[in-house]
Amino acid sequence: MRGVPVRRVSGAELLGFRTAIAQVYADAFGTGPWSQDEAGAVRYLERLAADAVRPGFVAALALDGDAVLGFATGWTTPKTFPTGRCYPQVAAGLGAERTALWLCGGREVDELAVHSTARGAGLGAALLDAVSADAPDGRCWLLTSVRAEGALAFYRHLGWVQATHPAPEGAGYAAFLGPHHPARTAVPLPI
Repeated sequence: MRGVPVRRVSGAELLGFRTAIAQVYADAFGTGPWSQDEAGAVRYLERLAADAVRPGFVAALALDGDAVLGFATGWTTPKTFPTGRCYPQVAAGLGAERTALWLCGGREVDELAVHSTARGAGLGAALLDAVSADAPDGRCWLLTSVRAEGALAFYRHLGWVQATHPAPEGAGYAAFLGPHHPARTAVPLPI
């Protein structure tokens, strides 16, 4: 798998690979804390079509010929922090001031998925870099489940810093600041 090219693509180009993206999504998120089945992959494609036209949308693909081995997406976090999905938990964990300063206007990495047959070859790191390297002022962030131990270790290994504490029951989501985020040194460690 080494040497598989990772490249940035437009939203329209990404959507041209819908079927393959659904397969990678179902494989990557079919177990563990996500447990997404094929119906979940179809719902993701519906969300992806709307996401692809968001302000600041970025995407990257890992392609072996025409085969999609992985993908990543992101966008600019609005000035008014979102209130859907798991965003309220993140805002509560950071507080209003840090949420506005650290996340709003930054690049949120929304999805990062590598097919299980292609893991361990550096594609996840390359995809993450492709969508985060040019984040405004290095202000890149992401969310992941606190129960996804492999994902947590992966992000930490790449220099991302966990900025929120898990819920008391060890459930929920953790916000991570990218390795060049100016606020990463303001995060109390260890979490």
